[in-house]
Amino acid sequence: MESGTEIAPAKGKLGVLLVGLGAVSTTFIAGVEAVKRGLAEPIGSLTQMGTIRLGKRTESRVPLIKDFVPLAELSDLVFGTWDIFPDSAYDAALHAGVLEKDLLGQVKTPLQKIKPMRAVFDQSYVKRLNGTNTKEGANKMELAEQLIAEIEDFKKRNKCARLVMIWAASTEIFLKPHALYRTLRSFEQAMRDNHRAIAPSMIYAYAALRSNVPFANGAPNLTVDVPALVELAEQNNVPVCGKDFKTGQTLMKTIIAPGLKSRLLGLHGWYSTNILGNRDGEV
Repeated sequence: MESGTEIAPAKGKLGVLLVGLGAVSTTFIAGVEAVKRGLAEPIGSLTQMGTIRLGKRTESRVPLIKDFVPLAELSDLVFGTWDIFPDSAYDAALHAGVLEKDLLGQVKTPLQKIKPMRAVFDQSYVKRLNGTNTKEGANKMELAEQLIAEIEDFKKRNKCARLVMIWAASTEIFLKPHALYRTLRSFEQAMRDNHRAIAPSMIYAYAALRSNVPFANGAPNLTVDVPALVELAEQNNVPVCGKDFKTGQTLMKTIIAPGLKSRLLGLHGWYSTNILGNRDGEV
């Protein structure tokens, strides 16, 4: 009989590297800080409020997931970010307008300390955004090397035991599968050649995987859904995941669509409106 997968204890600080410091990231950071201070409950958090059933239903063994699986404590999370705007997490949260100002005021100090590193950015992939807090490099491989150096520096400065990177930036333009994605070797050469097929999200993912850092994709970008980056992930034994956070209207569509289908109801179409007016509506 095969034994289960061994999960190492979650010891030490966990560095959470967020690509993008907009509405999603600032809400995440502010929420964690609020929970840590007893100002809020972790509503909606699977790891903090979710449970798992063990054995038969009659055994009544339903522990919290966080008590069953060795997960990092919220107090052990350390946040780092990249963004094309230089605003602190506090100022970015005010601009996003998702959280109440009263709550933000109570977590202002830790949020003000979080300031984004210069981002890898190319406006041709997100046409309606532009910022000044961006990196420069001779080619895309050089930009990746800059990210790799920053990842290593962040880990050392914050004395993190491990890291994870999350793409929480804007959705990039649609990219079709390309021959350059087939192998890691051709992908890396394309980075040196500044090929248009290599999007910024791919540069971040490449840097993370080169640094042995797991990568989660929170947008419907192509990113790690290419053989080359899967090859790198397998080579370094690093997990990748994600295709979209589904934090807003996409979540509602995902919930509603199966119901419509089960009742054999058709739609002529549907659309979404960004009522917050933050940068999510500018893309």
